[in-house]
Amino acid sequence: MSASMLYGALGGDIIGSRFEWHNLKSKDFELFHRDSKFTDDTVMTIATADALLHRIDYASAYRIWGSRYPHAGYGGSFRRWLTAERPLPYHSWGNGSAMRVSPVGFFKNSADEVLAEAERSAAVTHDHPEGIKGAQAAALAVFLARTGSTKAAIRSEIEARFGYDLSSRDLASIRPGYAFDVSCMGTLPVAILAFLESESYEDAIRNAVSVGGDSDTIAAITGGIALAFYRTMEKETELGIESRLTGELLEICREFGNI
Repeated sequence: MSASMLYGALGGDIIGSRFEWHNLKSKDFELFHRDSKFTDDTVMTIATADALLHRIDYASAYRIWGSRYPHAGYGGSFRRWLTAERPLPYHSWGNGSAMRVSPVGFFKNSADEVLAEAERSAAVTHDHPEGIKGAQAAALAVFLARTGSTKAAIRSEIEARFGYDLSSRDLASIRPGYAFDVSCMGTLPVAILAFLESESYEDAIRNAVSVGGDSDTIAAITGGIALAFYRTMEKETELGIESRLTGELLEICREFGNI
C-alpha cells in the first residue's frame, strides 16, 4: 500500500470528526477542513497497533496513549477507566471496542487468530458480549478485505457469524431516520454497509459520514475496512491525514506499515 495500513481508520476519524455533533446527511462535502482533527478513535487505534507491534498488553497500551492525549474526546466510562487505580472492564457494549481494532485485521494471519485477538483487545474494557462481537466483526471484515474476499463474501460471512443485517437495508433507507448511537449493535451494520456500497476509499468515507450519528467512529470503522479492500487512497487524502497527526502517531503508522 502507498499509505500506512492504519490510515484507513485514522482518515475516517479525522474526516468524520467535524460532523459528529453536526450531522450532514449528504455525501457532498470537503474531505478536509480547518476543523478536521484526530480524536480518541485515532489515539486508541494507534494504541492497539503499538500493543501488537511491541507486545504490550492492551490495558497498558490504552492507558499509556490515553495519558498522552487526555483531551481526545473519550467517553465518560473510558475516561474513568484511564485514570482508575485498578482499571477493570466495565461491561460496555459501546462502539469503542470496534473503532480501535482495525490493526488486528491487518496484523494477524488467520480468521481464528483475528477473532481471538480482537476479543483480547476488547475485553480489557468492553467485556459485554456485544462489545466483543463488535470488535470481532470489524477486525474480521478488515482481514477478509485484505486477503482478497469479495464484497459479497464479506457480507455473507459477517451476517452468518454475527447476525448483523447487511441485506435487507441499504444506506438510502437508513439515512433519514438514523440518529446518534454509540452501541456496537447500532454502529457496525451501518459502518460495514458504508463500505459495501462504496466505489473507493474516499467514497466509503463519504458514505459513512452521510448516514449521520457518531460520524467519526462510523467512518473510522468503515475506513479500516475500505483501505484493506481498495489498498490505496488518493495522495491528497494521504497528505491530509499526515498533516493532522503528531510525530509519535506518525511513527507508529510508519512502523506498522512496514510489517
